[in-house]
Amino acid sequence: MARKFSELREKMTPRSREHADRMTTEMIEAMPLDELRQARGLSQKMLADVLHVQQPSIAKLEKRTDMYLSTLRSHIEAMGGQLDVIARFPEGSVRITNFTDLASR
Repeated sequence: MARKFSELREKMTPRSREHADRMTTEMIEAMPLDELRQARGLSQKMLADVLHVQQPSIAKLEKRTDMYLSTLRSHIEAMGGQLDVIARFPEGSVRITNFTDLASR
């Protein structure tokens, strides 16, 4: 018999709830492009229509591990987002601004 998630969560210890919340946050903060698209409620076909490409192009792009920043920026913007390039160092993070001009081209 199916049970409501809220009922199961109520039975969890506070420590278990904290752990689950932390894991959820980590999963939301980092995901591959295909999962991001799905989380935004978009199909490959919908995204292809916005980008004026064929659906197989979206499938291929989502499997790539290497692409131009301009391609990634277009993909993210078609989903309603904004791409920032951030360099992370032990001393802190720096937003790289060289690529902001790409959006205006």
